[in-house]
Amino acid sequence: MRALRTLAAVAVAASAALAGCALKPPPPREDVAAQALPNFRVQESWAATANSQGAAPDHWLATFNDAQLEALVAEALAYNPDLRIAAARVEQAAAYVRLSGARLYPQVNLRATGSLGADSSGVQGIGLFVNWELDLWGRIRAGQAASQDQYVSVELDAEYARQSIAALVAKGWFLATEARLQKALAQEAVAAAERQLGLAQDRLRVGVGDESDVTAARASLATYRDSVQSLDLAYQQALRSLESLLGRYPAAAVGVPARLAAMPGPVPVGMPAELLERRPDVVAAERRVAAAFYRVEEAKAAKLPRISLTAGVNSISSEVFVLKQRDNPVWSLGAGLAAPLFLGGQLQAQEDIRTAEQKQAIAEYGRVGARAFGEVESALSAEFNLDAREAILKQAVVENTRALELATIRYKVGSGDLRAVQQQMLTLAASRAALLRVQGERLVQRVNLHLALGGSFETPATPTAAAN
Repeated sequence: MRALRTLAAVAVAASAALAGCALKPPPPREDVAAQALPNFRVQESWAATANSQGAAPDHWLATFNDAQLEALVAEALAYNPDLRIAAARVEQAAAYVRLSGARLYPQVNLRATGSLGADSSGVQGIGLFVNWELDLWGRIRAGQAASQDQYVSVELDAEYARQSIAALVAKGWFLATEARLQKALAQEAVAAAERQLGLAQDRLRVGVGDESDVTAARASLATYRDSVQSLDLAYQQALRSLESLLGRYPAAAVGVPARLAAMPGPVPVGMPAELLERRPDVVAAERRVAAAFYRVEEAKAAKLPRISLTAGVNSISSEVFVLKQRDNPVWSLGAGLAAPLFLGGQLQAQEDIRTAEQKQAIAEYGRVGARAFGEVESALSAEFNLDAREAILKQAVVENTRALELATIRYKVGSGDLRAVQQQMLTLAASRAALLRVQGERLVQRVNLHLALGGSFETPATPTAAAN
C-alpha cells in the first residue's frame, strides 16, 4: 500500500507538470491556404453568373421531387461496396487513435512464475509491475493529436464518398431516364420511316412514284432501326451502371420513369465562395496538414530524453529451500532516463521525412482546394450555357417539326421528292435528340454543382467546426 500511495503522489505531480506543457497548435487555415495556394485569390462571388435568382433549398436531393430517386440513394448508401470500404477505414483510424492515446497512461503487467517436477527448484512468485513514460516534451501527445486529425480526415473522406455516391446515383438515374427517352425518340423515327416507306410504295403502285424512292425509304428505315438497337444497348448499360452503384446484380431490371425530372429552381445569385469550407474533402485535406504538423512535432520530441517511472510489487516462495530473510511481498519504486546520443542520424532523418510529408500535405490541400473551386465554376458555367441552349433547341424543334410537315405535304401532292422529306426527318430527329441531351445534362450539371459545393445552396454548419 505504501508503494501505491507513493506512485499515486508521483503520478499527480507528473500530471501537473504535463498539464503545463501544452502542445503547439498547428498553423491556422489562412496560413495553410497562403502556403498551399500562393497565386490563388478567392473572389467574393462566383465568376460564372446569370441574371436569375431563386430561393435556397434545404436539401439538394429533395429539390428534384423524386421519391424513387431518394429511395435509390438511400439503398446505395446502405449497400454500395465502396462505402463499406470507407466505413472500415474509419473504424481502423478510430482504433489508431485509441492505440496512440494508450501510451499516455501507465502500463501495468502481471508476471507469475512456477515450476514442477523432480528437478524443480520449487520457487513460485507473482508480481505486479508498472511502467509509465512521462511525456514531458509532448512526443506521445503529438502522436495522439496526429492520429486524431488523421481519424477526422478519414471520417470526412468517408462523408465525401457518401456525397459522391449520392451524386453518382442521381446522375445515373437521370442518364438512364434520358437513354430510355432517346430510345423512344428513335422508335418514333422508325414509325415515321415506316409511314414514309408505305407512302413511297403507294405512290409507286399508282404510278406517280418510282423504285428509287422505295429503295431510299427502305434504307432510311434500316438506319433508324439500327439506331434503336444502339440506343437500346446504351439504355441497358445505363441501367447496369446504376444497379452496380446500388450494390445489386447488374440485370438491367431497375425501372426508370418515362420522363425527365423537372429542373429545380434557378441558382441563387451571389453565393459566397466560403461555401467550399464545408466540402468534406477540402476539410479532410486541411486535417491532414494538421496531422502532418503533429508528426513533425513528434519527430522533434523523439530527439529529447525519455523519462519513465517504474513500480513493482512481488512475492516469492519456495517449498524446497528457505529464502533469505526478507520482506514478502517486496515493493520497489524507481525512475529511468534514456537519452539518444548517437544513432547515425536516424532521428534527424525522421524529422526531415516528417517535414517533407507536411510540405506534401500542404501542397495536396492546395490541389484539392483549387480543384474544388474549379468544379464549382465549371458546373455553374455549364448550367448557364445549357439554359441558353435549351431555349434555342426548343425553337429548333418547333421549326423543324413544321418544316417536316410541309415537306411531307409537298411529297404527297407531288411537288417535292422523298429525299427532302428524309433529310428533314433526320434534321428533326437530331434536334429532338440534342434537346433531350441538353435537358438531361442540365440535371447532371445541377447535381455536379451540389457535389462541388458540398451540399445545398444554403450555408449549414460546416464540418470544420467538428474537426477543430
